[in-house]
This record gives sequence, C-alpha cells and structure tokens, in this order.
Amino acid sequence: MKSPARDPTKHGTRHSLGLLARLSPKTQMDDSAKIAERRRISLRLYNLQERSHPARSRPERIPLPVDLKAYMTERQRRVDERLVQLVEREVPCPPPLRDAIRYSLLAPGKRLRPVLAFMACHAAGGPEDAAIAGACAVEMIHCYSLIHDDLPAMDDDDLRRGLPTCHKKFGEALAILAGDGLLTLAFQTLAQDLPPRSAAASCLELSKAAGIAGMVGGQAEDLGWERGDGSAKDPLFPRTEQPHSLEALENIHLLKTGALFGSCLQLGLIAAHCERSEGVDPQLRRSFDRYARNFGLVFQITDDLLDVEGSAEQTGKRVGKDAAHGKLTYPGFLGLAESRRRAQSLADETFADLRPLGERGEPLIELFRYVLTRDR
Repeated sequence: MKSPARDPTKHGTRHSLGLLARLSPKTQMDDSAKIAERRRISLRLYNLQERSHPARSRPERIPLPVDLKAYMTERQRRVDERLVQLVEREVPCPPPLRDAIRYSLLAPGKRLRPVLAFMACHAAGGPEDAAIAGACAVEMIHCYSLIHDDLPAMDDDDLRRGLPTCHKKFGEALAILAGDGLLTLAFQTLAQDLPPRSAAASCLELSKAAGIAGMVGGQAEDLGWERGDGSAKDPLFPRTEQPHSLEALENIHLLKTGALFGSCLQLGLIAAHCERSEGVDPQLRRSFDRYARNFGLVFQITDDLLDVEGSAEQTGKRVGKDAAHGKLTYPGFLGLAESRRRAQSLADETFADLRPLGERGEPLIELFRYVLTRDR
C-alpha cells in the first residue's frame, strides 16, 4: 500500500518503496545466454514501464539552491587553488607528467567529494579550514581512479568531464603514471599537512576506502561481472556470474563508489575531532557512515539513469556504454520507475537520520537533494 502524498515543498517529491522487480527464474543456460536473456528482460522492462506509466517521467530537476550553489562554488575554488599549489610544490617533476596530472586533476568538475569533507567538518562543529588537506587528498584519489578506469584495459572511455580522457590526450603510459602520482600525492598531502594524530587516522581511513576492500575491490568485482559473458579482451581476467539480488548489486556499489564517499565524511569528522582529548564522536561517525552509504547508492542510481536517459552533451561523458558493456545496472535490474523509487526511499531515510543535527546538517541534506535530481 502506497504512503499518502507528502508535501513536495518540504523534502521534494517522495514515493514509498514498492515491491522490487524480479528477474526471470534461473535457467540452465550457459553464461552467454544468461547475459543475453537479462538484456532482453531489461529492454522489455524499460519499454513496458514507460508505456504503462507515462506520468512516471523522471523527477523534476531541482535547481541547486542559490545558497548551496554559492557554498559549493566557494569550496570548489578553494580546493582548486590548493590543488594547484600541491602539484606545483613537488619539484623536480617531469613537465609532461605534471601536465598530465594538471589536465585531469583541474578539469571542470562538481568536486562533490571535497565538498562532502567540508560539510562533514562543519556538521561536526569544526573549522572548515581544517578539512582542506582531506578534501584535496580525496579528490586526488578520485581523479587517479578516473584516469585508470578510463584506460582501454578497464572501461575504455574516451570522454571525461567533457574533455578527451587522459590517455587519449597524453597516451596510455603517461596516463598510468599520472594516476600513480596522484595516488601517492594524496597520502603525502595528509602526512605533511595534518597534525600527527589526524594524519595517521586520515591515512588509515582513506587507504581502507580506496584499497582492495573498498574502491579497488569494487572495481575488480564490477569488471568480473561485466566480463561474465566471456567477451572480455583480457581472457585471463577472472569472470564471475552477475548477481541475482538487489543486495548483491548494491554491495558492489558500496565498495566501488560508496566507500570513497564514506571517507570524505570521515576525513571531515577527523579534521574536526581527532585532536580533541576525547577523540572522534562515535555516534556521529555512525551517522556519517549511514549518510555515505545512502549517498553513494543514490549517486549510482542517478548515474545509471543518466546513462540510459542522458546525452553526452548533458553529462560530459559517453552514455549508453553500460548496456553496451553488459553491465548490470539499477535500471537493468529494477526498471526505470522502480530505480527512481529506490533512490527516493534512500533519500527519505537519510533526511530523517540527519534531522537531529539541526542547521549544521542542512548543507548535507541539500546536497543529497541535488544529487537525487541531478542531470549531469
């Protein structure tokens, strides 16, 4: 039974989470036939839902509130200025390598991860200036991951943030080295620019989120599922069967995307609390973990929807590639309408969880609303 309609001016249009769409029962087919069958099911789900529910178009895109837009613009400026300083202070660095790093690191972007670090520090009652090192470090990790993900051996993309990808601009070898350089520079920044306790805690937090039990592990699982039909260019890469449950699908995104979002908030919390005698507030740590989990899942849901419904001009990257690569996505598993309902349900849960923070939590809520309705 659906929940009664709620005031759309308070938290945006909301829907209760309905029953999840089910895939057809598992049959005794080989791997290639299974993948092909899921793709046919996905296409039928798209068509049936859009024909049967014409009113269920994508939610109205909510423009970024003026105050949040100004907030984000200012933090983006501060991060960009500091990123330039951090790259330039490293001498000697071969000019071609520095150029490749600057090209990718300073490309136009939303800077969501650094902004999350600032917001978490503010919500925890700390001075935002304390979060700048963590904000820059997590953006370096994010940028390195994009450079490597775009390589031909991985996702094989040629467009990122509206520009040619790093390997298309500088070649594969220099792109790999640029990613390596950013990965190590992130931890150097934390170690050099933070007090000892905060530096140690931040390095541990970021290494766990970006490592084999976090972002890198999630990427490995994603590639294994993507190549489960035997069509991989690399025949040595281990292939695994795609998941049959929402829980399995979300687990990969909690690793691949959500773990790094989680580190953003934890780095902000560490900057605010770690040097105190009582240390980090455990209750706030748990609250930020739940926010990051839901934020990461909603970010992935909207990313999957944009890959189906968006355009390269709108998103700044190639669209339609997930279906072409055989990736299992939220629209492919749940359908378009149910994917949107899942995102809204996660948003409702998050807004209720942050309410006890009062005004200090409002920036985090507003950013979540924006991600829920983003179109790029």
